[in-house]
Amino acid sequence: MTEISRKISISIINWVNCMKIVIIGCGKVGTSIARELNTSGHDISVVDNNRAAVRRLSETLDVLGVEGNGATYEALAEAGAETADLVIAATARDEVNLYACLMARAAGVPHTIARVRSPEYTDDLYRVKDQLRLSMSINPELTEAIEISRLLRFSGALEIDSFAKGAAELIKVLVPPTSAVCGKKVSQIDTLKGRVRICTVERGSDVYIANGETVIQGGDKVSVVAKPEIASRFFKKAAINIGRSRNVILLGGGKVSFYLAQRLIKAGVGVKIIERNMQRCEILAEALHEAIIIHGDCMDQELLLSEGIDSADGVAALMDYDEENILISLYIKSVSKAKIITKINNESFDRIITGLGLECVISPKTLTGEYIARYIRAMQNSLGSNVESLYRLHEDRVEALEFRAKSNSRTINTPLSQLNLKDDLQVICISRGGKVILPQGGDVIKPDDSVVVITKHKGLSDLNDILKR
Repeated sequence: MTEISRKISISIINWVNCMKIVIIGCGKVGTSIARELNTSGHDISVVDNNRAAVRRLSETLDVLGVEGNGATYEALAEAGAETADLVIAATARDEVNLYACLMARAAGVPHTIARVRSPEYTDDLYRVKDQLRLSMSINPELTEAIEISRLLRFSGALEIDSFAKGAAELIKVLVPPTSAVCGKKVSQIDTLKGRVRICTVERGSDVYIANGETVIQGGDKVSVVAKPEIASRFFKKAAINIGRSRNVILLGGGKVSFYLAQRLIKAGVGVKIIERNMQRCEILAEALHEAIIIHGDCMDQELLLSEGIDSADGVAALMDYDEENILISLYIKSVSKAKIITKINNESFDRIITGLGLECVISPKTLTGEYIARYIRAMQNSLGSNVESLYRLHEDRVEALEFRAKSNSRTINTPLSQLNLKDDLQVICISRGGKVILPQGGDVIKPDDSVVVITKHKGLSDLNDILKR
């Protein structure tokens, strides 16, 4: 996923792992952020002009609801901004969000985050970020485009997360019955001289942290960590097809498609966008000279076939309506072997989608909440929690955490094989001075190393927590 600067510290008013946070906007993005942060135990207040939205959120989550204009000092003060650690402005209007962050600064809030969706604002924001004293901006559509571009780069991958500033990736794949690794213990698999590490194995409803005795079976979903170029070699040797997309069709010409097309074109991928609104087609054609823009109905099966949907390497259903994205993804699945990405905003569809067999479902609203929660964990780094980033994997049953090793840690300068590590935990990556190490038993952790662990234990906040008591 996108790397976010992790160098901001923040004052914690109640206890180390709890912050006082005001969220402006109770729409889908604000709700997603509130839900994600609420599960981490933060003290949350929400502000919105919509009384029903405030009531709904305050009744379903442990948050304080305030009805009012979050860009005004009065509403911010009522929500507790004068003693807050962070204000997150997530309304539907970029200008309101930026102004609200300015007003929050005036109220004495040390850190602010603004949701900024407009491509024009996103491109220019770096010029005024310091003047606005903005800690962070996040664009849900751009965030989603970055995630999708990663998945399309390895079209056979189910998930991809990045660590060590992008130098190493955690890639989840489905192991076919014909794979060379089927029936083998992890210790028997050629991991290219230790440059690939097998981390987790998902089999049916069970998830395992892999060790040398774990046997890989056809149908397993396996996560491995490696440098991107090494991962390609490993999957080829293991007869796991994760090919690269050379031609992609985007259904819908909204902001996500625009950002995604830009990234794919830059990577040398052929892009075709189908959009039903003629005016939007003209805008896209003017902005994306190397993409093919088709004016037509994305639900027209004959049109899709005539435009090569059955031979495309990747397809992303990015229309405005979840129902259309779901239905067309199911159709494409029946006529094509393409990597299919389905955009879903409505969380109430989650249970329905689970039984439909859609390969990759992605939500910009959920991603936004996850990114901000990860960023806040980074803010707490210097105040008792040295978690620099956190990823929830396998439907929240596994966590991958990136720690910064401190000089007083009980884990440093001792071979990993001699550390009394907890069960269901694996040290998967060490980054030292820009060099990525996939550690063996004889490797040691040194001060200031970035250390990535993967575990089924929850609530780890310090590198020492990986050790048994």
